[in-house]
Amino acid sequence: MPAAPDFPPAPDKVTVRRALLSVSDKTGLVDAARQLAALGVELVSTGGTRKAIADAGLPVKDVSDLTGFPEMMDGRVKTLHPVVHGGLLGVRDAPAHKQAMDAHGIGAIDLVYVNLYPFEATVAAGGDYAACVENIDIGGPAMIRSAAKNHGYVAICTDPADMAEVLAELADGGATSLDLRKRLAARAYGRTASYDSAISAWFAQQLGETAPARKSIAGELAQTMRYGENPHQAASFYRFPNPRIGVATATQLQGKELSYNNINDTDAAFELIAEFDPAAGPACAIIKHANPCGVATGASLLEAYERALACDPTSAFGGIVALNSRLDAATAAKALEIFTEVVIAPEADEDAIALFRKKKNVRLLVTGGLPDPLAPGETFKSVSGGFLVQSRDTARLTAADLKVVTQRAPTEAEVRDMLFAFTIAKHVKSNAIVYARDGQTLGVGAGQMNRKDSARIAALRAADFGLDLKGSACASEAFFPFPDGLIQAADAGCTAVIQPGGSIGDDKVIEAADERGLAMVFTGVRVFRH
Repeated sequence: MPAAPDFPPAPDKVTVRRALLSVSDKTGLVDAARQLAALGVELVSTGGTRKAIADAGLPVKDVSDLTGFPEMMDGRVKTLHPVVHGGLLGVRDAPAHKQAMDAHGIGAIDLVYVNLYPFEATVAAGGDYAACVENIDIGGPAMIRSAAKNHGYVAICTDPADMAEVLAELADGGATSLDLRKRLAARAYGRTASYDSAISAWFAQQLGETAPARKSIAGELAQTMRYGENPHQAASFYRFPNPRIGVATATQLQGKELSYNNINDTDAAFELIAEFDPAAGPACAIIKHANPCGVATGASLLEAYERALACDPTSAFGGIVALNSRLDAATAAKALEIFTEVVIAPEADEDAIALFRKKKNVRLLVTGGLPDPLAPGETFKSVSGGFLVQSRDTARLTAADLKVVTQRAPTEAEVRDMLFAFTIAKHVKSNAIVYARDGQTLGVGAGQMNRKDSARIAALRAADFGLDLKGSACASEAFFPFPDGLIQAADAGCTAVIQPGGSIGDDKVIEAADERGLAMVFTGVRVFRH
């Protein structure tokens, strides 16, 4: 690797005499420029940024006054010039650098404020290919990287919050500190990395590459947390540039700060409830430790909540409540009768919000909508030395997708129950068994090492809370490898079974179902979830 030159140590304080400002988002620009001008800082700018500053009556040079070249090629070439990058990269206390700057008439630039062409926003707005490419910034990232590399002398700002920190230091002495310049440089490289990540991901999508040779994940810090899953673990929450509707986009109306586990569980709850179109009626999901302990539909939201709670009121204590429609006061009052960590809904009535204000620790989140369960996307999981990526599970079944494999065909009511149960099983940690009837879960068995135990545990929970499994549907998110799990479900009282099929033991499982008069269908689709 190349050795670092023997440069003098960077100074702690650098007086800002010249600033280069070139921003796409001009929020707060004029106010920042006005404060810099009042401190005697020479302002240099480009295009629309220069015009905005000049229109405010402030003195500002065009970058072409430094370079001797006009902006050209529709603005693609304006700051890509040795006078600009020499002013950014020159190590002022290194004799050779100073000699080169003097020989070529390169003046130092002490402060750069650049935010980038809105590539991410253009993609999010559905811009066509040409529009997205045109919104890939070249000069901006180049200036950011140059300024950040030479942070010993240059302060680099990429958003208004950065500028606010710099202006605060300048107001208190007219100079930036090395500590601040280092922190700004770190943020700047994070911004360019995020920007390049978005561009790379977009290109891969355009080309249909599901596994590009290099893949990066970029997010913006939304929250630092007191701890992670356990108190000895550090944690933070990052938001993607164009986040899916859900906990990342929600507005918190009430309650204390969300924890790591709260966010994880709330996401699981809201993704599950999004499976239920509010146009088809109210629905409620209650989640504990990322698993549903009760899900139900109802004639009203209150009824849906009460039916979901009835499945496992013990586990619901300290759980997450997710609703697919507007939270009303009656449902809010009922949900607040037991300790609940989070309630999340698309909207909430003022009367419901007022009830939550009396419980200062309970979090109430509204999202303005539901995520599309059929929308494409990716999920990530870290492993030692890397990460796994897969497409989101967008499986959605209808009655036409089901293959009857038993002598008895299911009734229309059993088909509805099976589809409901299988939808829930998609969101239960494997191995998963779900009993359901009439749009209500009756028992959920999650995360067991064998399917028979999941079927047994789900039945035991139903019995604990007085729920009769006779005539219920049983869903298994993966195939029954042996008849024992199915026999366990049949003995518990279910009359219809839905499972993917595909085991070498299918014939024996079908035979066991026929011996017990069950209706069983194969989906051909597995919804296994670790």
